[in-house]
Amino acid sequence: MRRFLFLFLLVSPIFAFFISLFIGAYHMPMVNIINMVFLKSLQLISGVLAKITLGKLYFDVQIPYPSVYQTVLFKIRLPRVLLAMIVGSALAVSGAVLQAIFRNPLVNSYILGISSGAAFGAALAIGLSLGLGVTPLAFAFALLAVFLTTSLAKIGGRITPVSLILAGVIVNAFFSALTSLLKFLMEHEKLASVVYWLMGSFANADWHSLKVAFPIIFAGCIIISLMRWQLNVLSFGEEAKLVGVETEKLKFAFILIVSLITAASVAFCGIIGWVGLMIPHMVRMAFGPDHKKLIPLSITLGASFMVLADTLARSIATYEIPIGILTTLLGIPFFAYLLRKTGGGWHA
Repeated sequence: MRRFLFLFLLVSPIFAFFISLFIGAYHMPMVNIINMVFLKSLQLISGVLAKITLGKLYFDVQIPYPSVYQTVLFKIRLPRVLLAMIVGSALAVSGAVLQAIFRNPLVNSYILGISSGAAFGAALAIGLSLGLGVTPLAFAFALLAVFLTTSLAKIGGRITPVSLILAGVIVNAFFSALTSLLKFLMEHEKLASVVYWLMGSFANADWHSLKVAFPIIFAGCIIISLMRWQLNVLSFGEEAKLVGVETEKLKFAFILIVSLITAASVAFCGIIGWVGLMIPHMVRMAFGPDHKKLIPLSITLGASFMVLADTLARSIATYEIPIGILTTLLGIPFFAYLLRKTGGGWHA
């Protein structure tokens, strides 16, 4: 039964992907969606082959469906679903990595100040109309927040879990205060845009977002997956040093990767909390603390959870609910349960 559940969770993004494509404000028959996805795939394959063979087209594929169908599916729904999946994977695997490093299942990726830094960058772009775009500034300030956190946390040439947590609290408070100041000073129209961005949403997802975010997140998830066995060693804490493991270098490498993929996620969809807390612990409760299983399942289950949550957020009412609100409503009771069960400590 556990093996079946393991395999099902590994392939669950496939089912979540098609379920999310089928559901939306504009109704399209299920058969039509499947056919269009299949034909579009053939089109792409044909285009790739044509480039390889210098223009020779092996087969010409036409999509015999109304243009409105193609617009809704390929320009609105498909990029949104794909972006939600990769962001869900990034946030979930980031939480799993940090929980292993700090040996605490209550830790998630926002402890590094990434969310508050990205929020300030977005507020700056929207409020001052700098013309640089929300995403680039959000990404830049997310990375700046990580740099400040790690710089403050370095005491005597090394970073300890406690110093990193305290530094994250300081950086979070600093950028949150700056964001509040900007919100106080900006016009009401711009203030509404900032507030909506802070709630988290995939409403503005497009192919450009995927083109930028996908390589960063995909590469980060692959590297973490290849290094996942070392997280088992790090979860032993100080005992890992006794077997000759350079724990500080490993921790820094993992924190850097987590920072990059989380910053890429936050920059395109705003603040979406609790995913990095819930998903890894759900996997841990079902399959144990072994990161050989925990990391790949966090990636796949995070993708499935996020895309299904986004589908619920955009279809539960006549208007779209920001997904950050929905994940928070789901995460608060889970966090309370987890706190009561673990007492805030590590129970592998």
